[in-house]
Parts: sequence; C-alpha cells; structure tokens
Amino acid sequence: MDSGLLDQTRDKILNAAYGEIHRSGFQAASIANILADTKLTKGALYHYFPAKRVLGLAVIDEVIQAGFEEMVFRPLREAEHPVEELLDILQRKSEYLNETTVKLGCPLNNLMQEMSPLDEEFKERLTRILKTWQTTVQNALVQGQRQRQISADVDCEAAALFIVAAWEGCWGVAKNMQSIKTFRLCMAQLRVYVSGLKTTRKAK
Repeated sequence: MDSGLLDQTRDKILNAAYGEIHRSGFQAASIANILADTKLTKGALYHYFPAKRVLGLAVIDEVIQAGFEEMVFRPLREAEHPVEELLDILQRKSEYLNETTVKLGCPLNNLMQEMSPLDEEFKERLTRILKTWQTTVQNALVQGQRQRQISADVDCEAAALFIVAAWEGCWGVAKNMQSIKTFRLCMAQLRVYVSGLKTTRKAK
C-alpha cells in the first residue's frame, strides 16, 4: 500500500480518537465510535495502534502536543516581539472560543485530571507538554527583558509557571460553569497580569 495512504489512514485514526477522547475522556472512549467515525475495521486500527493505551499516548504526542506547538509554542519562539505575541495569543484564544469548546474543556487539562493519577506514562507525556509550555513562555519573557519590554526584576520562571497554571485554570472554571463569559473574563485578567510585567520604559 502507498506510504502516503498509510499515513493518511493513521492520521484519520488519530484525529477520530482525539475527538472521542475529548468528548468522553480516555477511559470511557469507545473504540467502536472511533471505528464508526473512520469507517475502518478493528483489524486496521490495531495494525497501527495495537492497544487503546498506545492510541491514547499517540493522541497526546501527535495531536495535543502538535496543536500546542502550532498555536502557542512556535508563534512564541518565532515572534520578533514575543511578549506582544503572547498577549495576542491570549486574545485569540478568547475570541475563538465557542459553546462546544467550553462544554468539552481543554483536552490537556481533561487528561491531566483523569489520567495523571492513574498512569505514570500518561502523566510523563502530559507533564512534558506543560514543561515545554512553561519553558517557551519563560523564554519569551526573558527575551522581553532583553528588549526592555519586561521589567528586569520579574522572575521569568515563576511568571511563566503562573501564566500556564492560570491559563489552564481559566479552562477548568469555564468548563465547570459552562460559561464563555467566564473564560473570557479570566483570560482578560491574565492579559492584565502579563501587561503588568511590562516595563514603562520604551524598548530601544
């Protein structure tokens, strides 16, 4: 079989599994639903992913982490002015929210709550995303200090940890309250926090 077609089939399974896990959680996720969504046989699915757990770990690495890489990590790494990019990302996340995303919540947060206490490898993969997230934000703030956009007395490591924790907290509270308004209010306050880290001096 053509390698491109094999890759497409694998991607189809991963995307269907991601949707099912996001809707139902990993433990309740139904292989039957994934098969119905992809119109594949169980044998075809297990050719690529020999166990549900293997599929779940692949979803973390290849869908969830890849999504953060595209939407958050790469834009921050590549931005000429990463502090402004961080503020823009926070704004975009608020604007693009809809009823479905609030109802389902953040897939990373959901899996951390569900699986980290139960499975060490799930915990390690999820923690890896969190650490990458924190490091990327920290580096953005450090660059902001070099550009004289962030005050020199800001502890960039601690600030980055708080930003990530607050961001995920916004998701959790909004999901619990099923409220887009709540998410937007929380994210607006997070933008206020980031703006408060900025120096009053203009960058040279």
